[in-house]
Amino acid sequence: MNEPLILTMDFGTQSVRVALFDKRGYMVAMKKKDYDQPYFSVKPNWAEKDPREYYADLCQCTKELIRDNPSSVGNIKGITLTCFRDTAVLLDSDMKVIRPSVLWLDQRNAKCEKPLPKLAQFLFKLVGKTDTINFNRRRCVANWIQENEKENWAKVYKYVPVSSYIHFLLTGELKDCASNCAGHYPIDFKNKQWYKKPEKHLTGQIFGLTRDVLPELVGEGDVIGKITKKAAEDSGIPEGTIVYAAGSDKSCETLGMGVIDETLGAVSYGTASSIETTTAKYHESEPFLPGYPAAAKGFYNMDIQVYRGYWMINWFMKEIAGKENPDDPKTINYYNEHLNDVPAGCDGLILQPYWGPGLSRPLAKGAIIGFSDSTTTEHIYRSIIEGIAYALREGLEHFEKVLKHKIPELRVSGGGSVSDEICQITADVFGKPVSRVQTKESSSLGAAIAGFMSIGEYKTVDEAVKKMVRVKDTFQPKKENVKVYDYLYKEVYLKLYPALAKNYAKIKRFNNGDIK
Repeated sequence: MNEPLILTMDFGTQSVRVALFDKRGYMVAMKKKDYDQPYFSVKPNWAEKDPREYYADLCQCTKELIRDNPSSVGNIKGITLTCFRDTAVLLDSDMKVIRPSVLWLDQRNAKCEKPLPKLAQFLFKLVGKTDTINFNRRRCVANWIQENEKENWAKVYKYVPVSSYIHFLLTGELKDCASNCAGHYPIDFKNKQWYKKPEKHLTGQIFGLTRDVLPELVGEGDVIGKITKKAAEDSGIPEGTIVYAAGSDKSCETLGMGVIDETLGAVSYGTASSIETTTAKYHESEPFLPGYPAAAKGFYNMDIQVYRGYWMINWFMKEIAGKENPDDPKTINYYNEHLNDVPAGCDGLILQPYWGPGLSRPLAKGAIIGFSDSTTTEHIYRSIIEGIAYALREGLEHFEKVLKHKIPELRVSGGGSVSDEICQITADVFGKPVSRVQTKESSSLGAAIAGFMSIGEYKTVDEAVKKMVRVKDTFQPKKENVKVYDYLYKEVYLKLYPALAKNYAKIKRFNNGDIK
């Protein structure tokens, strides 16, 4: 059969996956490469990586995929790329990498001692967002480099997302779509364009960037370029194959779960966990937290993240579980299999999952309350799962308030969704049915859906999703557990941050060395 295929490239924080999908949403083939080193840390809580390594690992995967599937090569009608967000590549005038990229999970902060203009300060204070804006400025890598690496900043010709850099290596075109530019960039997401003069725009100025250093933007689904001769030699992909703009990892994952309107929510249990929904009209996810362009043209994703999300599972295994017996630590499979040994609500152990602060709560720290002499490591593990779900439920309820209607059902994806027990906990915490689709690689599937729309195989996103996404199984909420979680969520979890906020501010002063 001469059936069209889309080649997807899916960059995660831990690995890269390359796959071939057909127009019915079946994965024909896939190759995955775990990075030898996801990142390195020069100092505690820093995270850097040479972006050239992403391209090298990508090419290893594509060569293997092409080698093992020679009969499929001629059927590839387009390529789409999806990537994790908020990680920049610094390029000089020869388009060479200046320094390693600072990853989204890096915890360094700029000082930003030069104040914003007084009018901007006044306006941010007026709407109660001074702390959020200051947090965003300090977390901006461009500001940190300008303060600490002036020689490197002087070399910067382009400052672009990782996806833009890979697009350039593949096609020779430094182009991207607005969906891939989520993070610390001066972009007007509603209109899907850069601010004309970011340095003079009210919010654009906080990122320390000018328009000339940013990549050219095209629409989601539009052509980025064609595979060059050099890229063909590097990757094994036929020269001239068209690369289309798709969207970020979260937007593609949401599309791959079939969440294309306000009747569904998309839960992503990845390194950064998130709750999303899709709207035809632009809505801010939270004040000063924009809606992001979806992978499907003409739509937006409301998105709220738990910054460290399921990274906390790795933290738990390293810092708690593994220290019981370093030579024989219990595995993640063990803890997932024994989740139900601990009752819903963890006997009152409640976790607030702010191991990394967010925009809406820049002073937040993590907290666990309710310890007793019967608390076990199994309790702590389940409290992490429940705590992340509580935080995402809070995000969903914010969406529902903005949209003025309930979102009755959820889809779930990401590493955590592989566990039936975690899916059931999610259904119970939210009090809503939770479904999984046919593949856990929903981000790659979403990129494939975007690709088939780009080549004209499907005319609408509704048609594409009906043809390519299938619900595999559904978890119904258990009434007895819903009652437990409703009580703990409303009476304890939601009141935890307000009760601790002043203490978090004092901890911040302590960590900043501001005490005398």
